Amino acid sequence: MINGKLLRDAIISGANNIYNERQRVDALNVFPVPDGDTGTNMSMTMNAAKTELLTLPDNLTVAEVAHKTSSALLRGARGNSGVITSLLFRGFSKGLKDKETATVEDLKYALSLGVAAAYKAVMKPTEGTMLTVARIASENLTNADTSNMSTTEAWNFMLEQAEKTLAETPEMLPVLKKAGVVDAGGAGICCIYKGMQSVFNGNGIIAVEGNDTTATQNVKVEDIEFIDEFDGGEIVFGYCTEFIVLKDKEHEKDPLLLRAYLESIGDSVVAVDDDDIIKCHVHTNDPGLALQEALKFGMLTKMKIENMREQFADRQKQKKAESLKQVPVDPDVPFSFVAVAAGSGVENLFTDLGATHIVSGGQTMNPSTSDILTAIEACPSQNVFVLPNNKNIIMSSEQAIKLTTRNVVVIPTRTIPQGLSAMLNFDPDADMDTNTINMKNAIDNVGTGQITFAARDSDYDGHKIKKGELLALENGKVSFTETDLVKCAVKLTKALLKKDSSFVTLIYGEDVTDEQAAEIESAINEKLPSNIDCSLVNGGQPVYYLTISVE
Repeated sequence: MINGKLLRDAIISGANNIYNERQRVDALNVFPVPDGDTGTNMSMTMNAAKTELLTLPDNLTVAEVAHKTSSALLRGARGNSGVITSLLFRGFSKGLKDKETATVEDLKYALSLGVAAAYKAVMKPTEGTMLTVARIASENLTNADTSNMSTTEAWNFMLEQAEKTLAETPEMLPVLKKAGVVDAGGAGICCIYKGMQSVFNGNGIIAVEGNDTTATQNVKVEDIEFIDEFDGGEIVFGYCTEFIVLKDKEHEKDPLLLRAYLESIGDSVVAVDDDDIIKCHVHTNDPGLALQEALKFGMLTKMKIENMREQFADRQKQKKAESLKQVPVDPDVPFSFVAVAAGSGVENLFTDLGATHIVSGGQTMNPSTSDILTAIEACPSQNVFVLPNNKNIIMSSEQAIKLTTRNVVVIPTRTIPQGLSAMLNFDPDADMDTNTINMKNAIDNVGTGQITFAARDSDYDGHKIKKGELLALENGKVSFTETDLVKCAVKLTKALLKKDSSFVTLIYGEDVTDEQAAEIESAINEKLPSNIDCSLVNGGQPVYYLTISVE
């Protein structure tokens, strides 16, 4: 049987393991463009769950732990791999609904629902990816004779099937075989499952490796914030008591003894420790007893005691005040736009075209579903268009639809020029459906060129690519490599031109000087037919030296 505490610790361990392995997983990406890589996105997504799970007491059911995990992952999902991870756990949560503990049969059912949820969200699933790894592992567990298996043995069997399938992914996807790697997302989900296995097998939570200073990746014990959720019912233990114990190194005692004592005088106990401190939380009617016992383990600091009945009343007042501050739907504002963009110049382009809110992000840092949701909720209209402007942000944007009461349409823009073209083709006098059709049609009529650098050596799509070379992308696909930026820009622009092209926009990034940009514009103008206009914009975008729009 798996209880709530075991599942909570297992998911925390899974988050830690994908964090430890994130760079190895990132390196498996065969596409050499610097982006929000698979391992990084999966790690940041799992960290959203870890941050919440660290605050939970031991006495929750598996249903409650799974629900908390699913909710946190849905909001924290980043990139396509992060969204798929969140969906696997969302289905898993549905399979454990109302369960106090989980049996082998419960695991089978929950894992199968997770796979179904993930496949349902992907319009054209590609086999040989993390979807395949999760599906075959689940199917093989479902079809196996598990009558004599414990939940631990069942999980071990499932992970064995996942790792076996992962090793076979190069035979399913030729691009993986040519690059000599397994699927990055599949490797990531195996890392998460393996981290969970450590707890199920009795080996404890896998520790975070290295000295990480990124707050979104690693939560220090001292920085954990305990969150109490009151439902307005009877409060049995009236005082929320928090404190940190600075461990007595000379007479160090097992922190589990302190946890056990706190559980004897209250509920909602959390005691999280590292080498130097124990951070504690307890609801009790006698805070003095908790502090007195804690002194046996070391010195106390950062003590906080709150009357929970007063606290509940205050929070109710605060919620009411916040609801009054929310942006109300204005019937005189029929439409709003949320655009994802990076770089002050690019952000200004969208704002000038009428974007209501800009979500900062794009390459290297994919915004979470929660980031996009926040922008949607801040819009004054009931109808909201979302422009992801990056293929790796579309799924995160679509997840936000499930969390909002607004009427949201995600226009699947994969590049900045597509996003700008969509907004230019918006008709304020047309209805939502008509605009959706027109904007989606518009993004098919714009050619996008992008010049960046190769993040790694790669043999991709017939191109021998060396790390650091200029990489020219034509509508998202690798076109050629170069070493000279001006030559690269001219060649890529010419490749994008069509017989009916009439306008070229050059958006230069933060790593290109004004002088270099002017030189590029001049060189391109010399090669353009006289009937094509060319304009230059300082976009200030990271990663891409130049983004070229041809319409």
